[in-house]
Amino acid sequence: MESITTKTIKRFDWILLLTMLCLLVVGVLAIYSATYNSGSSNLKQNYERQIIWAALGGVLFLTMAFLHFKYYQAFAYVLYGFSIVLLLFVLAIGKMGGGAVRWISIGGLKFQPSEWAKLFTIIALARYLSDHTNQIRSPKVLITAFAIGLLPMALIFEEPDFGTSLVFAAIIPSILFWADVSPLALFLIAAPFLTMIASFNFYSFFADMMLLVGVLYFVKRPLIFSAANVLLNLFVGIMTPFMWNSLHAYQQKRILTFLGLVSDPKGLSYQIIQSKVAIGSGGLWGKGFLHGTQTQLRFLPAQHTDFIFSVIGEEFGFIGAMAVLFLFVLLLYRGFKLSAASKNNFASLVGIGITTMFLYHAVVNIGMATGIMPVTGLPLPFVSYGGSFLLMSMASMGILENISIRKYEY
Repeated sequence: MESITTKTIKRFDWILLLTMLCLLVVGVLAIYSATYNSGSSNLKQNYERQIIWAALGGVLFLTMAFLHFKYYQAFAYVLYGFSIVLLLFVLAIGKMGGGAVRWISIGGLKFQPSEWAKLFTIIALARYLSDHTNQIRSPKVLITAFAIGLLPMALIFEEPDFGTSLVFAAIIPSILFWADVSPLALFLIAAPFLTMIASFNFYSFFADMMLLVGVLYFVKRPLIFSAANVLLNLFVGIMTPFMWNSLHAYQQKRILTFLGLVSDPKGLSYQIIQSKVAIGSGGLWGKGFLHGTQTQLRFLPAQHTDFIFSVIGEEFGFIGAMAVLFLFVLLLYRGFKLSAASKNNFASLVGIGITTMFLYHAVVNIGMATGIMPVTGLPLPFVSYGGSFLLMSMASMGILENISIRKYEY
């Protein structure tokens, strides 16, 4: 770590730090309220645990902020490999136990490897792309970069943790786009996912394939290249029904409930209904801290984790909810601005990946609480209860501050 100098302090992004601290305070208050009338002494201590994790996260934040970027770049593949080993270990434990396992327990402490896999994949992908800047549009480089992101995504999906695995679907394209990958390449990367969605209906699948053929014809790529892409998407379309059947019943129901194809008012829809009732009942100014009826009577499951935004909406109203949204917009703006200003290509790519990760989490979690997104189990950064995600998020913020401090270094 480098010594803290006047020059370093001047380059520190104090707005970014203040934004994070505000979100942490909001999170602790919301968790305290969400567990206040739980009747469980263990749950009531969650806000205390969150404070302890935030304190530990502060140490990580400062460490990441002042550790020189060359170390991140040097150990990028080591960190990535370590995260893959942990994800494989989680799968092995799950198979031995005969069920789904997402956590590793060491000496009574549990942590979730999939959370750290996000950050380490961002660093590894940024290292690979920055090392191959001159060959960024080479098919070999694109395939390798895509594989770096897909491997942890597939392992996390297998746990199964569908919601967390989808975070990589947002991170990978954003980093590739920022690395100056051509729009055509990004379209061809996204095409199989679009085909997967379209394949549930013959007419939409046909339209999707016609769009693909039209784009390939318009850009006038070699016949072999075009044929390979068409065959790949045909294969994805044929295999999608089999992949759908491999999903767990609760995962299928979440997707179908979100699409409005099934009604489940006593199951998964119940969470969304109660969340919307809580947010809507808050009105303009809210019912007041510890006075939310939906929150205090515990009508909403997982209100201190996945649905923490509904607690804020009910007790602090539209004004409180908009204040939280403003904090996230400010955080994202600063993150993207720092990434764009960085002279170091590796640092810039890491910053884009981290900021995109926060963007995806915030949009999906708030969308989930307001009923416009499916229930995926993604926490709200710095606000939802949980040690693994909070520590990883604060470490990631430390890296963003690192970019701010060294944004003029190549």
